[in-house]
Amino acid sequence: MFGYITVNKPELKLKDYDAYHAFYCGLCHSLAARYGRIGQLTLSYDMTFAALLLSALYEPQSESGRRFCSLHPTKKQDYFSNVYIDYAADMNVLLSYFSLRDNWIDEHDVKSRAMQKLLAGNISSLKERYPRQFSAVAGCICRLRRAEDKKSTDIDRVAGLTGEMLSEILSPNDDEWSADLRRLGFFLGKFIYLMDAFEDREKDLKKGSYNIWNLVSGDYTDEKIADILNMMMSECALAFEALPIVKYSDILRNIIYSGVWVKYDLITAKEDK
Repeated sequence: MFGYITVNKPELKLKDYDAYHAFYCGLCHSLAARYGRIGQLTLSYDMTFAALLLSALYEPQSESGRRFCSLHPTKKQDYFSNVYIDYAADMNVLLSYFSLRDNWIDEHDVKSRAMQKLLAGNISSLKERYPRQFSAVAGCICRLRRAEDKKSTDIDRVAGLTGEMLSEILSPNDDEWSADLRRLGFFLGKFIYLMDAFEDREKDLKKGSYNIWNLVSGDYTDEKIADILNMMMSECALAFEALPIVKYSDILRNIIYSGVWVKYDLITAKEDK
């Protein structure tokens, strides 16, 4: 489901892209240190955004450096390291575990089942350290499965479950910024769910799989879907602008106002052909 929350690279200054890439590399290294090679395989742009957002807001003490890695064995890569990058790594594994479990249940995907088993040993620890986030992810995915099994046509309900899940993940602390972070996460999660369904319409139709847009296709044109997606990101942007973020704000605005539409443009361009 995830992978839509990334930068629009051509619109970024070089220094900003380098900083974004350092967060991406930092998340990758954190996953490797905490969960090994299997952890690295779960690396996502979405949790890179989470690491960047929370680091920009809370400005924790960070380290930076340069390292070789398995993906870049001949050239050292810049990286950042801090508590929110580690938090994003933990959330990345938590989300990946339940996503892989979902893939196994839905499609009997053997690769997903194998990866899920390899991550399973970490889940008890994550549940103990992050009971609120664990409960949100496990509960929302369970409710989403029930809604999909019943072939729900309630767009707000099914997309809102992913929103609830991401709202808890993007608000690690109970403080004055929690409400805005939850609001940002809620609408971003809804956007992700609806964008994923938009991309998978044709595939799900052929397989007979649940897809909210296929079920309501008689009432929702592509133009109306685009309006709904725009509305989700408008609410997300309003929540973001309420936060006192200065550092990395250009990168975050690039993602929120432009980067999230990169995949959408590719999907619509492919359909136009």
